[in-house]
Amino acid sequence: MNKKADTIKVLVVEDSKVTMKVLCNYLGRMGIVPLTAENGAIAIDIYHREQPDIILLDAQLPDIDGFDVALKIRALEKPEDWTAIIFLTSMSNDEDLARGIEVGGDDYLMKPISEVVLKAKIRAMHRLVEMQRSLVSVTQKLNEANVKLQRLSATDGLTGISNRRMYDELAIREWRRCERMNKPLALVMIDVDHFKLFNDKYGHQTGDECLKKVAEQVGRAAPRATDLAARYGGEEFVLVLGETDTDGAKWIANRLRQQVSELNIPHYATDSRHVTISCGVASVIPDDTCTLETLLKSADHALYKAKKSGRDQVGTGLYGEVE
Repeated sequence: MNKKADTIKVLVVEDSKVTMKVLCNYLGRMGIVPLTAENGAIAIDIYHREQPDIILLDAQLPDIDGFDVALKIRALEKPEDWTAIIFLTSMSNDEDLARGIEVGGDDYLMKPISEVVLKAKIRAMHRLVEMQRSLVSVTQKLNEANVKLQRLSATDGLTGISNRRMYDELAIREWRRCERMNKPLALVMIDVDHFKLFNDKYGHQTGDECLKKVAEQVGRAAPRATDLAARYGGEEFVLVLGETDTDGAKWIANRLRQQVSELNIPHYATDSRHVTISCGVASVIPDDTCTLETLLKSADHALYKAKKSGRDQVGTGLYGEVE
């Protein structure tokens, strides 16, 4: 106990100077230098500043009832800073003991305090404090790991933007939001022109670098919290733009097309001699008569028209235009 005693913070809250002196002597022989408070207000202030491991709390104090002090401390307490509270009491009726547990007490000691019992209680509570805080730490690490796993499961491993799975989840959520607000939802389908030829000529590693650079621009095209930029598959990307009509989506798509062109990534098989993209745009106000799947097919058909018309351009389509 002595090896760890200097790491234990024990707060003694007791208005009786005699009892306080006795408890401090007992703790001193255990190698613990206690914090002391003669009333509830001082105890709460010390708790704020020192975050003790264990509190020996007199149930009857001159200013604030000891039970109320425990309630206030539990209200202030953070999970990672759990503190053991041991009530000091001369009351032995079941109602008072039950009340102590209800307000957040963990144990109690009957006055006059036995040194042997106090030592045993301090040891036991210190073990509980260490176990609780260790459990909180492990739980936090698990939560962080789960968040990281969720992020990884929603992120495209190559480009770092959202993946198809995240598109499937968030697109329907945005569809429902726009439906509630009676606002248009637009999809922009994006395809890197002649990407197979690019890969065949420059190699897959260079192809991956090309996709990363294009994806960065696609991500920048969706800056609002409700927007989504995702890799749909292969060299295809998709933008989900809530509260955006066809004209707005077309403007965003054309700006994106220009930004990708300005990357000046060499590509022998295009007329411009650098990497370009084609885009297909479609928008609709969601309601019971239409579906997200049909909107996606309409945007994909608009993309097909853009590629058929020569690539490096934006095609627009009407909802339901899928052939």
